[in-house]
Amino acid sequence: MTDNKLKFGLIGAGGIAQAYAQAFETCEIAQLVAVADVRPDAAQAMAERAKCQSFDSYQTMAEAHALDAVIVCTPPVTHPEICIYFLERQVNVLCEKPLSIGVKSALEMQKAAEQSGVILTMASKFRYAEDVVKAKSIIASGILGEIVLFENAFTSRVDMTNRWNSKPMVSGGGVLIDNGTHSLDILRYFLGPLSEVQVVEGKRVQGLSVEDTVRIFAKSSSGVIGNVDLSWSINKELDYYIRIYGSQGTISVGWKESKYRQTSGQDWVVFGQGYNKVQAFRSQIENFTKAILKEEPLLITADDAIASVAAIEAAYAALHQSRWTPIAADITRSTSKVAAA
Repeated sequence: MTDNKLKFGLIGAGGIAQAYAQAFETCEIAQLVAVADVRPDAAQAMAERAKCQSFDSYQTMAEAHALDAVIVCTPPVTHPEICIYFLERQVNVLCEKPLSIGVKSALEMQKAAEQSGVILTMASKFRYAEDVVKAKSIIASGILGEIVLFENAFTSRVDMTNRWNSKPMVSGGGVLIDNGTHSLDILRYFLGPLSEVQVVEGKRVQGLSVEDTVRIFAKSSSGVIGNVDLSWSINKELDYYIRIYGSQGTISVGWKESKYRQTSGQDWVVFGQGYNKVQAFRSQIENFTKAILKEEPLLITADDAIASVAAIEAAYAALHQSRWTPIAADITRSTSKVAAA
């Protein structure tokens, strides 16, 4: 059974990589065979837990193993270089969000994948959370009517003073690109393509050079409004992270419980037991693996990933210009000639 599993390498041994390592422990179709990090001690510690080899660079890892796929868990500014390196070696790539800090480099990554005939996808764990998937199915059934308003909040008090996420030359920005990438991808998952965005920054209280609290307003191509609260400096103390209001009811996706209620009834109907990180990461790995094996479609395509980068790019333009800003549509087609030039 082990010999039939696809062989994965993991680049980066930080916090998010720990979740992947844990997910691999219960994954039956893929196995982690190597970990690389510029911090040898960190790579070795993770490799010992995963019972695999460690390396101090992704290049030496690539030379030592015939890998089927890699997961890139390094800071965003490094994503294009690392991903293109593996894509050109015909290794499938699952890259942590954001795919890149700009559309131009994201398109270069997509081009490398297409030329090599392998898969490039962006990690977006909430699309794989069971309660999120169930919520979309419930909405699609029509029992809550038409979607009217979408709300999302990712807020918690975290000291970001010494973390790379708050260093713009490494991360590409602040909380907007960090947590906002998840938020705008979730919006697209439920509402379809987004047409425009507005962003308002809150008061900075951590002394950072980047935004630590923002509110995003977005509009889908179908006319649905969404609003998102993001913060590293406050906790809204909500028991849900997604709430969607329909013309015939409301649905909440929560950290510990998910439920919906129709306007025709008084009682909430519980349909999920909350967010399970290991399940979400394992499902993400399994979908990626089965897509490589051509057993099922990839849930997040390279086009989806680039649309996410384009949405964040538009969000920063909106933040700096203090006005509603259009989000580029069909970005892969409209800019492909420019990228190839």
